[in-house]
Amino acid sequence: MSVDTPARKLPDTPEPPARRPSGWAALRPLVLRLHFYAGLLIAPFLLVAAVTGGLYAASFQIEKVIYSDQLSVPAADTDVPLSEQVDAALTAHSDGELKAVWPSTGPGATTRVLLNDPSVPEDRSLAVFVDPHTAEVAGALESYGSSGALPFRAWVSNLHRHLFLGEPGRFYSELAASWLGVVALGGVALWLGRRRAQRRLRGTTGRRRTLSLHGTVGLWAALGLLVLSATGLTWSKWTGENIGNVKEQLGGATPAISAAGGGGHDGHGGHGSGGTAEHTDEAAHPVIGIDRVLEIARDGENLSGPLEIVAPVTGEDGVPGAYVVKQTDKQYPHHLDQIAVDSADGEVTDRLDFAEYPLLAKLTRWGIDAHQGLLFGLANQIVLFALAAALCLLIVWGYRMWWQRRPDSAERLAFGRPYPRGALRRLPPVQWLPLLAVTVAVGWFVPLIGLGLLAFLALDVLLGVLARRRVGDREESTPADRSETRATASDRPSADRA
Repeated sequence: MSVDTPARKLPDTPEPPARRPSGWAALRPLVLRLHFYAGLLIAPFLLVAAVTGGLYAASFQIEKVIYSDQLSVPAADTDVPLSEQVDAALTAHSDGELKAVWPSTGPGATTRVLLNDPSVPEDRSLAVFVDPHTAEVAGALESYGSSGALPFRAWVSNLHRHLFLGEPGRFYSELAASWLGVVALGGVALWLGRRRAQRRLRGTTGRRRTLSLHGTVGLWAALGLLVLSATGLTWSKWTGENIGNVKEQLGGATPAISAAGGGGHDGHGGHGSGGTAEHTDEAAHPVIGIDRVLEIARDGENLSGPLEIVAPVTGEDGVPGAYVVKQTDKQYPHHLDQIAVDSADGEVTDRLDFAEYPLLAKLTRWGIDAHQGLLFGLANQIVLFALAAALCLLIVWGYRMWWQRRPDSAERLAFGRPYPRGALRRLPPVQWLPLLAVTVAVGWFVPLIGLGLLAFLALDVLLGVLARRRVGDREESTPADRSETRATASDRPSADRA
C-alpha cells in the first residue's frame, strides 16, 4: 500500500502591477466619453442648426420661384437710362430716400433700387424692382443685408442665426458652431482608431451596423462640418470678437474704401482715411448723375459683372460724399473690386481691389461666402444641403446607438448605458498636462466650449455621486434582506424545507 506524498506548496508569487495604458489607448476612453456627452447634450442644438441651415441653402432657389414676378420681366434688346429707372422707383415710393442701386445684370433681369423707407424697419431696405427695358415698377419687397436677401431668405436666416430670439438666441447658434468641430474631430479620431475589421458594414446588425453607418457617413462629412464650424464662428458673438481681434493684431483686418467727398483726388488714396472737404457750398458740389457714375465704373475702371452703386451721403458740413461702386460677384474667383467716385466732378477718388486684401481677410471672405452658399453658386448650395442632411442622419444614428446600449434586461423605456468614467484619472501626466493646457486655451478663445466642458464635468461628478449612493444603498440593504430570507425559511414546515 502506497502513501501519497502531499504536494509541496510553493510560495505565492505576486502578480506584476497592471501596466498603465499610454498613447491613443489611454486617450481613447476620454475622447469616447466626451463624444458621448457632446453627442447626447449638444445634438439638439446641432439638429436645429442643421435643419435651418439646410433650408437656408435651398432658399436661394426657392427665392427665385417665389419672387419670379419681381426678379424677372420679358427680355428686350434696349434699356432705358438707369436714372429713369431710379426716378420711377422714387415716384412709386415718394417717401423713400435713395440708398443704393443694383443695375440689371442682363436682358429680362430687373433693376433693384434700394430705398430707406419708413414702411420697413431701420435694419432693412425697401427693394423696388424696375423693368430696365420700360422703367415700369414690377413690385417692391423688403431686403435684408448686403446679399440682398428677400423676405423668405431673411426669415430663414434669422431662424438659423437666433431663432427669432434676438441677441440671446445667438447663444444657440454659437454653441452649435463651437461644438460641431469638436464632435467631428472626436468622431474621426474614434473611427480611425478602430481596427479595420470593426469598420466593416457588410453583414453587421444591430448597434454595430448603426455604428458603422454613423462612422462612415461622419468620416465623409467631417471636413465639410469642420469648415462650417470654423466659418460659423467668424461672425458669432463671443468667439467672433476674439477672431476679429486676432485678425487685427496680425494685420488681416478687412480694408475699407473711403467715401469722403471733395478734395484728396489721388486716385488710390487712403482705403478709409480720406481727406476733409475743402468747400461747403452745395453749389460748388453738384451731384453728378448716376448714369455717368455707371459709365465711369464700366468703361473707365473696368468693373464688370453685377454691381451695386451706393448713393452719396451728405456730411455734417453739407458736402455730399462720393458714390461707391462695388462689384458683387462672390463666386470664385471673386469680383469684389470697389471705387469711389466724387459726386461733384466724377473723379475717382479711391479704389480698393480684392487682390489687395490681406490673406486673412481673403480667407474670411471665402469662408463666409462658402458658409452662405455663395462661393460656388448652385454647387455650393447643393453641398451645404447634403452636409445638413448628413448631420441630421448622424444625430439620429447617435441617439439610436444610445438606445441600443440599453441592458438586455432593462425595461423598454430605460436609458442606454454611458461609457465608463475615470478616463481622465488614468491618463499619464505626460498626456494630461499638455491636454489641460490646450483645453484651457481653447476654452478661453471659444468660450462656449469652455462652458460646455465645465457643464459636462459637473454632470459627470453628479452622476458619479448618485451611482456611488445607489451602490451604498444596495450594500446596506443586502444583510437585512438575507436575514429576512433566513427567518422566513425557518418559519416554514420541515416538509417545505426538504
